[in-house]
Amino acid sequence: MLAFMVTGCADSFLEVSSPTDESIESYFTTDEHIQEAVVAAYDPLHWPDWGMGEYNPVNIMSDIMADDFWVGGQDKTDNQKWHLMMNYEAIPSNVISGLWTEAYSGVKRCNDVITYLGWAKDVTEERHAYYKAQAIALRVFYYNWLWKFWGNIPYFDTNLTTPYLAEQYPAERVYEKLVTDLESVIALNALPMKEKAENYGRVTKAMVYMLYAEIVMYQNDESRFAKALQYMQEIINSGAYDLVENYADIFKESGEWGIESIFEINYKDNDAIRDWGNPLAAGGTVLPTLVSPHSWPDGTHGHDQGWGFCPVRVETYERYAKDDARRDATCWNAGALGVNYNKRYQDTGFFLEKYAALTGNNVDQKASAQLNWNNNLRIYRFSETLLNAAELIVRGAGTGNAKEYLNRVRNRAGLKGEAEPTMDNIIKERHLEFVGEGKRYWDLIRTGKAATVLVPDRYGYRTNTWSNNKKYLCIPQSEIDAAQGTLVQNNY
Repeated sequence: MLAFMVTGCADSFLEVSSPTDESIESYFTTDEHIQEAVVAAYDPLHWPDWGMGEYNPVNIMSDIMADDFWVGGQDKTDNQKWHLMMNYEAIPSNVISGLWTEAYSGVKRCNDVITYLGWAKDVTEERHAYYKAQAIALRVFYYNWLWKFWGNIPYFDTNLTTPYLAEQYPAERVYEKLVTDLESVIALNALPMKEKAENYGRVTKAMVYMLYAEIVMYQNDESRFAKALQYMQEIINSGAYDLVENYADIFKESGEWGIESIFEINYKDNDAIRDWGNPLAAGGTVLPTLVSPHSWPDGTHGHDQGWGFCPVRVETYERYAKDDARRDATCWNAGALGVNYNKRYQDTGFFLEKYAALTGNNVDQKASAQLNWNNNLRIYRFSETLLNAAELIVRGAGTGNAKEYLNRVRNRAGLKGEAEPTMDNIIKERHLEFVGEGKRYWDLIRTGKAATVLVPDRYGYRTNTWSNNKKYLCIPQSEIDAAQGTLVQNNY
């Protein structure tokens, strides 16, 4: 008894060593395990369409605040946060919050990779740089979501410790962090211009260049325009990318990671196990269910049913010339087919064909069919590279054939004649090219057109006018409360 008491009071009695489990510091030292952490850093890219109890597909979250879609659904209370955003009247207690959490989850995982690389023993210098470049670029990508939607955000590039509070940076300072991080990635020169098929979905040099141009152009940072133009022309001259001949083919399953694709977020129905009780599991996307007509007879005209959100505005369809190949590839005129379906709130008969629920595109899933469509989310395409270059040249960034770049995009669409490379023509072309791809709202803001374009409509759906104090969403009240007084609400 005495012997037990003596040894029981020793410090070693309190130190438990597992005979089977490794510590985190010893586990993340090999190339194989670092790769696991890198893959985990990509995972939150898939979450926003349905995660954290919300539907927040990033392309739709910006587009509903622009001028191409209505929100739809059952009524104004169905996905009410979307309806409030569309009318620029979101409030802290009723604004999207899932995207905030998902983006910071991605940031945290990217920071993990960088931390683990500091412990790595069996990783070559070349692979070390390759993993680091991916982690930093992905972190910027996640922060870009936060920066564009909320502006003044908590920023950290080393993971937080208790009490898990980060300094809130003003939007201008966030911008400088993001752009200098991307410059550090480019300086590493560790990424290929284009990945091989087995690595489709990973960050590339071209993706980093596009992200850099997007951020710099959104900030209107003319001091970096020349560098952005250089990067666009480097992509163009590399020969690794080109325009797909048939515009509609871009958004088919066979068009995923085609010659035009620079970056996509992968969604697959093959053995997909994403389910209502497990929305963050690997699998497909719910986006086609969201944007397809409600109670549409499955298989009719090659389409399946959805929930009737985001009907395309009639004005969007009419904006295209009749011979523009992008019109029917973008706007599916379901209302003209004489099929009986449930016409929900704000129905126009037009739906987004790019991400429609096409019959057969979820047949290989193993869980919930509505959540597991195989449509990859297109983020950056070569056509945007050409239009970025044209715009930067027109804005004085350097020399190059802006007219050729602009008209390559127009000619692919089947339009006759040539357009002059003016800012208005380039922004018009971007509008037609990227409907439903999450570009339009940000273009209107950065070009100063938002306040004159985003105004009350004749239907009474949008009753408010966009103004500068609506540039950033209000920060979710749950985040304000959790920040213990360290987070200042945006002016909304």
